[in-house]
Amino acid sequence: MTTELRRLRNYIGGEFKDAADGRTTEVVNPATGEVYATAPLSGQADVDAAMAAAAAAFPGWRDTTPAERQKALLKIADAFEARADELVAAESENTGKPLALTASEEVPPMVDQIRFFAGAARLLEGRSAGEYMEGMTSIIRREPVGVCAQVAPWNYPMMMAVWKFAPAIAAGNTVVLKPSDTTPASTVLMAEIIDSVLPKGVFNVICGDRETGKAMVEHPTPAMASITGSVRAGMQVAESASKDVKRVHLELGGKAPVVVFEDADIAKAVEDIAVAGYFNAGQDCTAATRVLVHQSIHDEFVAALAKAAADTKTGQPDDEDVLYGPLNNPNQLKQVAGFIERLPAHAKVEAGGHQVGEKGYFYAPTVVSGLKQDDEIIQNEVFGPVITVQSFTDEGQALEYANGVEFALASSVWTKDHGRAMRMSKNLDFGCVWINTHIPLVAEMPHGGFKKSGYGKDLSAYGFEDYTRIKHVMTSLDG
Repeated sequence: MTTELRRLRNYIGGEFKDAADGRTTEVVNPATGEVYATAPLSGQADVDAAMAAAAAAFPGWRDTTPAERQKALLKIADAFEARADELVAAESENTGKPLALTASEEVPPMVDQIRFFAGAARLLEGRSAGEYMEGMTSIIRREPVGVCAQVAPWNYPMMMAVWKFAPAIAAGNTVVLKPSDTTPASTVLMAEIIDSVLPKGVFNVICGDRETGKAMVEHPTPAMASITGSVRAGMQVAESASKDVKRVHLELGGKAPVVVFEDADIAKAVEDIAVAGYFNAGQDCTAATRVLVHQSIHDEFVAALAKAAADTKTGQPDDEDVLYGPLNNPNQLKQVAGFIERLPAHAKVEAGGHQVGEKGYFYAPTVVSGLKQDDEIIQNEVFGPVITVQSFTDEGQALEYANGVEFALASSVWTKDHGRAMRMSKNLDFGCVWINTHIPLVAEMPHGGFKKSGYGKDLSAYGFEDYTRIKHVMTSLDG
């Protein structure tokens, strides 16, 4: 007996459609390794249709009042909240994530973030109108940029979709959003929910692969391209967008240093770092996966962290005792395993370091010590449940090691010394510095990095302003 696969479709101009040429891809549940759905493999014709729908809808949406946009986003937030169980089920099938944690840790922040941007729609700021030249009055207009081409990743398909569309729509833009080819289900469900709220063409979803995303970015219609993904993908988007001078918003990789000084509360640090390193199988650009520990507490810390790893459980989505589910796909499993297989002789696997089970793409919570600054696993993003530990001698060396990578998204410092915490927060070259905690995010504060972690901000008023353009209007007082 064969089970009929679910059929996902694009959402273009308010209608659900297959790819124009009928091509599809299979969608796999990473917790089982089994195909459960098909999705369109969208080509140029589909991209053209989505861009045309977004362009046609833009003038009308641009001219809505902030109050009207706020009302629409609040309706979307309420609808997502009301259908949370469906969204959680779709996201878990997308990713293999634990159902209970997805319901408690992802849906509430998503809904809150939509409501934040609903409020932000009515709070655009600019310089006061005034006479900066005699006889002339200047005013500032903040306007939407136009059609936005947005590409979301597979690690947080639902939440990253919200981070993309909510500020763009709040600012008066229209959107063509592409989910990852491995995780389209929850985004398509979002389109179904949003369908009854927004005018046709304001929000569009097209499924597809890397070539689909490339066609979106290279399309002449969008005024802005936004991507959350790998450094390689970000570089390609920036290069493609430069050909017609599109705006670009990039949230790319990370390699977050977690600097633990000798006066830190070791038990609390270990507990929090283990959660922040292993949550979502470490598939998070801000994950606490690169720990730097003062030499005087190194051995004690490593032993405690190895025990925390051994006590951390991964497994099927319906198991309420698990902290995280599988890696997203077989290529990601191969990548994570490869880092461990290629470890240098001076490294030591303190815990984990192996695949778990025969079904799905699960990997054990892993701790690796004895590493040097130029080791591959220190310099490159693993994007898996692997925490590395290095030793440092003093504050200067801690900073040298922490800043000594090409990524600059997030970091944390663990110390009871306020002055040291402030010095470190000043000198750490990362877009976010947490002190005695790691990974909490709030809608009101910006998320985004420096260096190869990209540019542009998600969340906050800064993220909202990224989706606007500034126009100066000057008028003569003489008539």
